[in-house]
Amino acid sequence: MKKIIGILAGAALMGAMTVAPVQAHHSFPATYIVDQQVTIEGTVVQFLFRNPHSFVHVMAPDKSGVMQRWAVEWGAGGALGDAGVKHDSLKPGDKVKITGNPGRNPADHRIRMQSIERPADGWKWAGTFG
Repeated sequence: MKKIIGILAGAALMGAMTVAPVQAHHSFPATYIVDQQVTIEGTVVQFLFRNPHSFVHVMAPDKSGVMQRWAVEWGAGGALGDAGVKHDSLKPGDKVKITGNPGRNPADHRIRMQSIERPADGWKWAGTFG
């Protein structure tokens, strides 16, 4: 009986050592046009500092001058924290300028963040995330 338990324990250990972590992630090129850039200037409505991706919602005009609510996808809260961005770095009412990759469906008003600045105090962030 001890031999069977030993064999089972060994098999379980070997199985645990051979399991690779699974990382599911969407493809940014499927959602965004990664070889194009757009810039919007507007007012922060909401900042969602979270994992797996943070979002900044901004009221800004579209190409026609019509005000739209833009969903700007940003990095994970943990990675942004490592870069000095905090949950209270952006507040509703902040005026911002954002540059990033436009969403594939223009009606969605989505952008993948590449840079953001708040001209009122010079706060800036620029970089990439995955």
